[in-house]
Amino acid sequence: MVGESLLVGRYRNAALFVFLAAIWGGTYPAVTVGLSSFPPILYAALRLDLGAALLLLYAGWRTDYWRPRTRRDWAVVAAAGLLTLGGYGILQNIGQQTVPSAVASVLAGLIPILTIGFAKLFLPDERFGPVELLGVAVGFLGLVVITDPDPSNLLGGNAVGLAILVLAAASFALGGVLTQRIDSEMPFAAQTAWAMVVGAAASHLASAATPTESLAEVDPSLAGVAGLVYLGVVVSALGYLLYFSLLPRLGSVELNLITYAIAGFGTVYSWLLFTEPVTATTLLGFGIVLLGFGLLKWKRLGAVYRGRRRGVESD
Repeated sequence: MVGESLLVGRYRNAALFVFLAAIWGGTYPAVTVGLSSFPPILYAALRLDLGAALLLLYAGWRTDYWRPRTRRDWAVVAAAGLLTLGGYGILQNIGQQTVPSAVASVLAGLIPILTIGFAKLFLPDERFGPVELLGVAVGFLGLVVITDPDPSNLLGGNAVGLAILVLAAASFALGGVLTQRIDSEMPFAAQTAWAMVVGAAASHLASAATPTESLAEVDPSLAGVAGLVYLGVVVSALGYLLYFSLLPRLGSVELNLITYAIAGFGTVYSWLLFTEPVTATTLLGFGIVLLGFGLLKWKRLGAVYRGRRRGVESD
């Protein structure tokens, strides 16, 4: 009975992982339509404003423990808000202004790799065998194949923009590892809501300090507002609530592999919305990403297979 409940839990986590990748895969189209109406950093701040407001209302309705009470609570809110939400969003939006989207996607794929490095420093109980490390590397290769970046853009081009995007990936990775290490008892809805408050405040400060951004540059359109609503409600409020609830179950290394799955969904959405072609190379990249996931989960997949074999033999 215990084995069955563990198996159900694993299937549930896997389903939530795929669902999160699916909704986060819509980030690129939403950002694409929204940046025609809003300055980039202000756009990131407004989506966090919307997500924070919704989650604060939800957390206040669901629990009495709706605000930080302890130092550990404030620490996890600061780590998630300043690094995973605010820092990543600010740096990503700044870097993407001068770096092609395909190259930006590849650099975002550094998140799982950097997460392993930070986990070695801050999560000594985490263990990574050679097969698991190979799975991360293979998944990254699949991401490169899917995005098919121009080598001249990847190796040269705007060095400052590339460095900023690497820092963005490091910010997201470190935020996830520190959030896992702190392990606050604060409910996930309240934790995520307050992290968004911190991230939104940091984003608004960054926007105000950027000479090229001002409210005068906002030119609202139906598409831009729709993109903002999707990013605030679905990607931020729902998405990060799922992310921080899955974090203690899967761990930062395994969960941050979602970067590779997001690229796959993003490609499909771009094909549906912007008629960007899905080529044989793209499908090959999907296959390589799936192989990477299989290598990372080879122990669990083997255990499930052996369990099914024993069940068949007993029948």
